[in-house]
Amino acid sequence: MARHNEIGKLGERTAEVWLKKHDFSIIERNYLKKYGEIDIVARGTDKKVHFIEVKTVSYETKEKLQYSISHETWRPEENVHGNKQKRFSRTIIAWISENVYKGDWQIDIIAIRIVPREKYALIKYMDNIIFE
Repeated sequence: MARHNEIGKLGERTAEVWLKKHDFSIIERNYLKKYGEIDIVARGTDKKVHFIEVKTVSYETKEKLQYSISHETWRPEENVHGNKQKRFSRTIIAWISENVYKGDWQIDIIAIRIVPREKYALIKYMDNIIFE
C-alpha cells in the first residue's frame, strides 16, 4: 500500500475513534461506488445521518505540525475541491437510494493533522458543510 494510502487509513481510524467518543454510531465505512467514496457514514445524537469525508495530512514531528499551523500552510480540508464535491454528492445520493433513507442528513468533514511516529493528532470537525 502506498504511504499516502496508509496515512489516509490511519486518519479514517482516528476519525472513527473520535466520532465514537462523541456519541456517533458508525453505520458504514468506505462506502464505494465507481464514481466516489464516502469515508464514514454515521448517526449522531441529533439522529441525522452524517456523511463524513476524512482528510489527513502527516508530519514528521509535532514541531513541524505546529509550524504548519502557525504559518497557515496547507490545510487538509482544502483538498475537498469542486470535483471531489461532485463525486461525493453523487455517492451520497446512491447511498440514500440504496438504503431507502428518508430522514435528515448532512455532510461533515474531519480534517486530521497527524504525527504517526509520535501517535499524536489534531482533529478539526466541520459539521453541516454546504458545497457550492
